Amino acid sequence: MKKAIFLDRDGVLNQVILKNGKPYSPANLHELSIPEDVPHALAILKSQGYLLIGATNQPDVARGITTQDAVNSIHEKLMTVLPLDEIRVCYHDDQDHCLCRKPLPGMLLAAAEQHAIDLTKSIMIGDRWKDIEAGKKAGCQTIWMHAHYEERQPTSADFTAYSLQDAMQWIISRR
Repeated sequence: MKKAIFLDRDGVLNQVILKNGKPYSPANLHELSIPEDVPHALAILKSQGYLLIGATNQPDVARGITTQDAVNSIHEKLMTVLPLDEIRVCYHDDQDHCLCRKPLPGMLLAAAEQHAIDLTKSIMIGDRWKDIEAGKKAGCQTIWMHAHYEERQPTSADFTAYSLQDAMQWIISRR
């Protein structure tokens, strides 16, 4: 069985766009910005034998704010510049009751089945309570990337980090 690091996209792999204390996804490649520490932290995690899988909710497609093509172009760029194995995405909104939409664990469970991942040896890293909840429901350890958003915060993360570098160091220290 393999082990994986599941990574939320916005706020973990790339910077969010903050408006009035709330995080928003970049709408296109022009708005995409990757924090400096992300490529190095991911390279170290990859060298430790982890699959690196993005797991992201992108409801702005269902809401008509952006297109699936725009989201796909962002994912193509991330896959080109970062050592990710794949990016899984849910385009639905809450009212769709989709099983892959975080806080439900569907994306993580599907990846585990496809790649023979041991979820008990895997970690979900996210910047919002829905990410942490999905990780917990899947049986993963969780790392909350604290970004001081003005919204509900998770209460049960295994570790709180302030950068992907912090998260990577915690993961490595526990091996």
